[in-house]
Amino acid sequence: MTDTNPPDPIPLSALNQYAYCPRRCFLIHGEGEFTENVHTVSGSREHERVDDAGYENKADVRVEYAVPVWSDRLRLTGKCDALESRGDGTIYPVEYKHGPKRRWLNDDLQLAAQAMCLEEMTGKPVPKGAIFHQKSRRRREVMIDDFLRSQVVETTSAIRSMLAAGVSPPPIEDSRRCGECSLKPVCQPELLRAETHLSALAETLFEPEGAD
Repeated sequence: MTDTNPPDPIPLSALNQYAYCPRRCFLIHGEGEFTENVHTVSGSREHERVDDAGYENKADVRVEYAVPVWSDRLRLTGKCDALESRGDGTIYPVEYKHGPKRRWLNDDLQLAAQAMCLEEMTGKPVPKGAIFHQKSRRRREVMIDDFLRSQVVETTSAIRSMLAAGVSPPPIEDSRRCGECSLKPVCQPELLRAETHLSALAETLFEPEGAD
């Protein structure tokens, strides 16, 4: 008998976590692990303003905070930190982040997923949005282009497959990301990399003579 129940929705934040590090995503969303560090605590405190639902009017822009969004097509769910409804009828999601712009795609990917959810919910195009970097107090506009949209679809599928398999990915080979990750004590990337290296060495010790 075929299971006709739709898959459980994936949190939008999981796309951000996966793009940063698939193993981090699995530890949080597959095993329920989460620990705080100076980056997460500071980010949470600065994020309090947009964590409560509400709205305010600024000139010809209505700004709503903590707006629930979802996609039945992709089975995604989450919130927009802020959603601007402008006088010309356009809607513009804004995601608040603690630090400065990173070289990685994770924040932009989360914003693009919000835009795609809003398009499905409202029937309106959402061609762009913004990341507000609280450390610099600057807003960075992001075009929701075809590349970001395809990455949202691919990442959602990859997360669903990873969680269904129930197998944690190996740590990424990027010490810069590991150094800022609050889950480093749980993940223990250096230990796992060392074990993998030792296993590879052990295999070469027992190769039969004459093996290529």
